[in-house]
Amino acid sequence: MSEYSHVKSTKLVLKGQNKGKKKKHKDKKRKSGNDEDKQDIVGGWWCVSSFGDIAGTVAIEMQNNSYIHALDTGLFTLGAPHGDDEGPDPPEQLTAIKLSDTRIAFKSGYGKYLGINSDGLVMGRSDAIGSREQWEPVFQDGKMALLGANSCFISYSDDGDIVANSKTAGDAEMLKIRTNTEREVKHKDELADEDRGNVKSCEVNYVKKFQSFQDRRLRVNEDDASTLKKARVDGKFHEALLDRRSKMKADRYCK
Repeated sequence: MSEYSHVKSTKLVLKGQNKGKKKKHKDKKRKSGNDEDKQDIVGGWWCVSSFGDIAGTVAIEMQNNSYIHALDTGLFTLGAPHGDDEGPDPPEQLTAIKLSDTRIAFKSGYGKYLGINSDGLVMGRSDAIGSREQWEPVFQDGKMALLGANSCFISYSDDGDIVANSKTAGDAEMLKIRTNTEREVKHKDELADEDRGNVKSCEVNYVKKFQSFQDRRLRVNEDDASTLKKARVDGKFHEALLDRRSKMKADRYCK
């Protein structure tokens, strides 16, 4: 009889016959609820799953619920284990700074950047970001490891020191980066088409968008565009573009 249980059976439905109410599958709701419960959150700190999630205040969790702990000597050690509902202590909290699409830097609470010395010892004594202060998070199969500038993965020694001296990522090199920043809804790409490219191409894009072409001529400000680069970094890019267009007296928003 077990073979028949795999065969889908259908009933003959006559025209006008009441098919009856469909039963809602409560199991689906239960499963979705369980998925939320399975999220790796400890004391309000959630575990990142991609490079884009690493931002703001973070903590690097090693095995047994312990975090990398900054010392006032500029060295790092493995902190004491935390409870299942406890987040990292202040000395275990770092600031993440993205350097590229794959590399990141970490600043300790003492205002120093995490780096490695020639022996692979992780230290926080640098006031600036150099090649030794750059790290690359590696994600694979739901796990994560942190690759240092010496092409070695971060782990901790028997003495509790934080080191990067393994060319391969084993169980000892597996870690988690946690953050308490508010999760944002991710969109495919929130960058406007006009904002793509260098500052000059962006300026041309906005001129085309807003200029009133009375004589069919494109009027672009020929002044030095170095101010646009600085404005883009300072978050005042669109204001600077508007000021430059206003000088041309051809923009419908700059009359």
